[in-house]
Amino acid sequence: MATIRSFGFIAQLRSEASSHVIRHRNGRAIESGRGLVFWFVPETASIAELPMDDREMTLFVKGRSQDFQTVAVQGTIGWHVVDPARLAERVDFSIDLRTGKLRGEPIEKIQARIAGIANQAVQQYLGQAPVRTLLDAGPAPLRERLQALVATDPALTDIGVAAVAVRLTNLTPTSELERALQTPTFEALQQKADEATFQRRALAVEKERAIAENELANKTELARREKLLIAEEAENARNRAAGAAEAQQIEAGAEAERIRAIEGAKVEAERQHIAIYRDLPPAILLGLAAQQFAGKLDKIEHVNVTPDLLATLLGEFRKGQAVIEAR
Repeated sequence: MATIRSFGFIAQLRSEASSHVIRHRNGRAIESGRGLVFWFVPETASIAELPMDDREMTLFVKGRSQDFQTVAVQGTIGWHVVDPARLAERVDFSIDLRTGKLRGEPIEKIQARIAGIANQAVQQYLGQAPVRTLLDAGPAPLRERLQALVATDPALTDIGVAAVAVRLTNLTPTSELERALQTPTFEALQQKADEATFQRRALAVEKERAIAENELANKTELARREKLLIAEEAENARNRAAGAAEAQQIEAGAEAERIRAIEGAKVEAERQHIAIYRDLPPAILLGLAAQQFAGKLDKIEHVNVTPDLLATLLGEFRKGQAVIEAR
């Protein structure tokens, strides 16, 4: 905003470098430029001050898609003055010569014109596609289209204004529609999550089953080996028992053979001994018996010899002596 200092019937204007000042007198522009400082007579002067810096306005448009769903577009549009003389002719930028403030609202008028152009372009764009297509495409296609449109629109170029930047931050449906559109995606994601959980559980069950089967197989193998070991031990025990029995049988057979041999020798010796005594006369046998009897007297408490036995023994003794003498 320009600074004006009054000195009676004259005044001084001092403007910033970002402002373009046009001074008129008697309907003619007698001075024009940026950052001017000059003296003037308020009674005969008319001054316009135009901003030359970049300006930015907020854009908010609601429209309907091809399938009659409400979609909101938010963003900003940047613009600046490219021809201040033409703009001053088309839009009133005159200032109060006492305060230096703009008499009207020319900035708002320019932004309203830009907003109208953008609003119409957005409405046309939204009505050409269903809401799903618009949301899938995002704000980029609309931004490019809007940028090209406002940059070449005659309603702006004719007044010396250029829209230099269009930024769209959001393109959204209503909250109800957004929830409705999110439901299938949410359900699909939830289904995938459930499937992943199911797969993890199935994998865990499969692993547990594999572990159980492995443990069962190990137990079965251990039982089989234990059975084989028991069978081998039983076979070894049977073999040892059979070997021991066979050894005992052989030993018993050898012992029996030894006993038979000894007893046979005894029998043979006894037989030979008997054969020796068999041919002896009774008298000699009686003598030998008497000799054996005499050797046992210390063990005999008493003996009863009848007369008949004594007579018989003496008779046999005499016969035996006669036989010996005859030989």
